[in-house]
Amino acid sequence: MRIRMVSFSCVTMIIGFMIAVQFQSFNDPPQRDTRNMADLRQALMAEKERQQELNEEIDRQSDILYQLDENEDVEEVMEDVFHDLQMKAGLTEVTGEGIIIEVNVSFDENYSGGAIRTVPPYLLRLLINELNIQGAEHIAIGNERIVSTTAIREANGRTLINGNWMTSFPLEIKVISDDPESMHHAIMSSQSREIFSYENLDFSSEAVDLLTLPAYNHTYRVRYMEPVLEDS
Repeated sequence: MRIRMVSFSCVTMIIGFMIAVQFQSFNDPPQRDTRNMADLRQALMAEKERQQELNEEIDRQSDILYQLDENEDVEEVMEDVFHDLQMKAGLTEVTGEGIIIEVNVSFDENYSGGAIRTVPPYLLRLLINELNIQGAEHIAIGNERIVSTTAIREANGRTLINGNWMTSFPLEIKVISDDPESMHHAIMSSQSREIFSYENLDFSSEAVDLLTLPAYNHTYRVRYMEPVLEDS
């Protein structure tokens, strides 16, 4: 009789434990990815861009290490690195060949919405990601230079870039690239152009031999770096 009571207790505990686990699983269902195709495509392009940047950074650091090993004048190497970093950070004006993209509104005969005053931030981010994948070296939207800390957001129904209101239409985007012709054809046949049409916007592109981009004229916010003193 005692053995039966112990067995019954064990079976009851096991059943209770299984019910508790099942109940917990029911209360915490796995989270589903609810992003649409445009969001997933943008995330994929952002990851490809990040991978490309990491590969380029590894090559650049390897080259600097080689120069430091081979060159006795370390100060000259470090000065070149400093100026190169300033240029890459967007702190200097840059000139070179590239493309000019002009974004404008595009209405069809069935359009019944209100006036379009700005390009939505998600479209600009999508276009920037695509340009970076196509090999863009420097980008400026209107008079705003795009850098790693550039914020593109919406306030009161208008888009701000680096905290400044975006210029009105037509919106000009300048891109410096080593291969402007390839970038021109890639961007004109890209899916971004189709997504722009969903917002009643269209853009055209032109390859040019020489264009100048303004420098980033705001203060960089450095949050996770501290200067290293010489005697420390």
